[in-house]
Amino acid sequence: MNGFRGSAGIVIPAAGSGTRLGAPVNKLLVELAGEPLLTHTLRAAAAVGVDQVVLACRDDERARLRDVAERAGCAVTWTRGGATRQESVANGLDALAPTVKLVAVHDGARPLVTPELFAAALASAEQRGSGVVAVPVADTLKRVADEQIAGDIDRSTAWAMQTPQACRVDLLRAAVSHARATGFLGTDEASLLRHHGQTVWVVAGSTRNLKVTTRDDLAVAEALLGGTNRERPNAVLPRIGYGYDVHQLVPDRELWLGGVRLDSPVGLLGHSDADALLHAICDALLGAVGAGDIGQHFPDTDPAYRGIASLKLLAHVAELLAARGFAVVNIDATVVAERPKLAPHVPEMVRRIAQTVGLTPDRVNIKATTNEKLDDLGAAKGIAAHAVAAVAPA
Repeated sequence: MNGFRGSAGIVIPAAGSGTRLGAPVNKLLVELAGEPLLTHTLRAAAAVGVDQVVLACRDDERARLRDVAERAGCAVTWTRGGATRQESVANGLDALAPTVKLVAVHDGARPLVTPELFAAALASAEQRGSGVVAVPVADTLKRVADEQIAGDIDRSTAWAMQTPQACRVDLLRAAVSHARATGFLGTDEASLLRHHGQTVWVVAGSTRNLKVTTRDDLAVAEALLGGTNRERPNAVLPRIGYGYDVHQLVPDRELWLGGVRLDSPVGLLGHSDADALLHAICDALLGAVGAGDIGQHFPDTDPAYRGIASLKLLAHVAELLAARGFAVVNIDATVVAERPKLAPHVPEMVRRIAQTVGLTPDRVNIKATTNEKLDDLGAAKGIAAHAVAAVAPA
């Protein structure tokens, strides 16, 4: 996805208000397409593949914005917002890790930004020192004084600035420091860089990348997000995840599959109850939202999970999905086992799994098969499970 190779970060000033929008709260918390406006911005930022996303906000709004970030699936470094956008950006730069060499500053109120725009701006910054997103002005421009047209403005060289505006971190820090020392208050990063005598390079933006300032802007953004999926590059669409697990069968262990204890002289070996079916489902769900795998969340080195019922692990995974703003759509799984016969137990497995993840039983499907006596699974030395899960924004 990214066209840059260096370590990069994104700074999002988010300490504004909703005054011009006519909202009693920060406009980034105003609903857009059923979610807080900032959610859309953060999802795009999370998809870029940068090392760090910094959000500069007011202290009294951090808890609410933290919930928005978690639902957007975006890991955020928090810093205090300033009295001006310029101060918020300066605080954001201070919060960047020393290893971050490139930074893109983006208005949180531009919710239709795409990961590709972030990547293009950062690639330009890496290659040329800077890269600010802008679009050519399409309207005829006039100078106006006292409500009268005072002259024409040549639009052939006029561009409307947008964000993200990217730069090498050292160059932007120098520009911010110079502005502070000279008492200069810039409107954006491009103005700061130019005030410091630096060349600013432009990257072609998009007219869709609008800034929500008024109610009319909000209505336009809502309409654009309501288009087809092809027209919504930043929309969060249903996701699919795949999971696989296998465990060895050994004596003196209970056999658990799908949250059901089966009558068997042997059981599956593992740190927990070793329920291969539930482990495969957990991995499928985690994979669908890009949250790693079951081993990262429930390591076999942690005594807290020794012998734990895997239905509890599945419940935890369902809570994780909900925290990220996703709900399970359906689950389809296949168990590979020579014995015991699983068909009589499948309805109860379906019921328990569905209940745990909040689905109706018709949305959980479990199939059982053998390995036709081939390899160790066919020799009844173990049991394996495959699972596919679909999730969608809640």
